Amino acid sequence: MNTDSTDMHATAGGAGAGLSRRTFLRLSGMAALGTAGAGILAGCGPSTETDDKGASQSSSAAGFGDNGTMRVGMEVAYPPYNFQVSEESDNTIPVEGQDGAYADGYDIVFAKKIGEALGLTPVAVKMEFSGLVEGLTNGTIDIICGGMTATDERRQSIDFSDPYWDGHYGLLVKKGSPYEHATSFADFKGASVLGQRDTLLDDVIDEIDGVNHLTPVDSVPAQLSNLNQGTCDAITYDVENAKGLLAANPDLAQVEFDGNPILFSEDAPINAGIAKGHDDVLAKIDDAINAVPQDERQAYWDAVQERLPE
Repeated sequence: MNTDSTDMHATAGGAGAGLSRRTFLRLSGMAALGTAGAGILAGCGPSTETDDKGASQSSSAAGFGDNGTMRVGMEVAYPPYNFQVSEESDNTIPVEGQDGAYADGYDIVFAKKIGEALGLTPVAVKMEFSGLVEGLTNGTIDIICGGMTATDERRQSIDFSDPYWDGHYGLLVKKGSPYEHATSFADFKGASVLGQRDTLLDDVIDEIDGVNHLTPVDSVPAQLSNLNQGTCDAITYDVENAKGLLAANPDLAQVEFDGNPILFSEDAPINAGIAKGHDDVLAKIDDAINAVPQDERQAYWDAVQERLPE
């Protein structure tokens, strides 16, 4: 869930379908938000403002879902939000340009629901997280369902749906670390903390006074690698992904303050993103998302956890 990111958000490469569950998660990272592309705002004279605006939205919306296909931007390497598998199922969508590659995950649950509501067939377009917003603005993709959080900066370039998941952030450290049993952020004074570039996973570090805020890395796997190698004292992570992360990285521990692993005030709602000028489409997307009750969303989340590659 990624600020300006993933938030939660991540920028990981695709995981091979033949990897073991542990290797897959160690490389792909179950954590969690990209550089925003430039938005184009057209000015109109008073006498033609209404007509011009309507024409602009109409022509823009006409480009959404060309040929009946909804191109969904994601990393296809950010479990449990999105990850790659080699077998097609009711839970997957194909990865564009890769025979025998399919995307599964929580994002895909809602990509399929949105596609159904719009009468379009979703297909995953594998991209780095940092390129997703630009992918919308240049027409490479129709929609982002990729563990992304709506931020003020991103809203300047694209529009966002209502959230379909809410995430939170915490800290991971190595077992035996002097920070493992920290009771407040004050205990991290002087610690080196690492986040992910262009995401809330990096931005939230500013909530900790007196830390060495390291230059962020490009992906969650890179965060994990640095922590495991001892080049940082702690990394930020998505609390909702703790079970899989810790199973794949048994030498790591989550920090808890008074038994609570949610340490940061910033939360990470996950939203779908589309290019500006698609107001009617956005309304249908919101309707599709809001038709899913919270208990059903939790059930989908739990089911995705069980489908992660062994």
